[in-house]
Amino acid sequence: MGRGLASGLAMAALTGVLMFNSAARAQTPAAPAENAAPTADNAVMLTIFLKHDQSRPLSELNAQLEKQGYYKAFPPPGTEVVSWYIMMGIGQVVTLRFPASRLREVNRVLENTAWGAYHTEFYPTYDHKADGIAAHDKAQ
Repeated sequence: MGRGLASGLAMAALTGVLMFNSAARAQTPAAPAENAAPTADNAVMLTIFLKHDQSRPLSELNAQLEKQGYYKAFPPPGTEVVSWYIMMGIGQVVTLRFPASRLREVNRVLENTAWGAYHTEFYPTYDHKADGIAAHDKAQ
């Protein structure tokens, strides 16, 4: 699948989640974003690719991230880190879980603190592990 198509599908999926959550919020009062906790009804998972700028040495990238406040700001308080890996040759791959109402906040933290050192890609994510293992076991 081409990168443009994958990005388009990812945005369409995220837009659907956000539209669904917006409709749900219109019917019931929402808790303030700063007090919201992820629940089965409002949580989204987001996988973020933080691709290193390979034209610059790591020490320079880390200095820029420190200067921009990345290490203090990311991940934002109240977001759950589901996984955080180094992918050699790519950079870092982080999956967060948080209330959908905080999507803008997560995006802004990265725009303000990670850009320049990283090129970012975002993918709506869901946990398929149990279903995948069950299907595999059933096929045996």
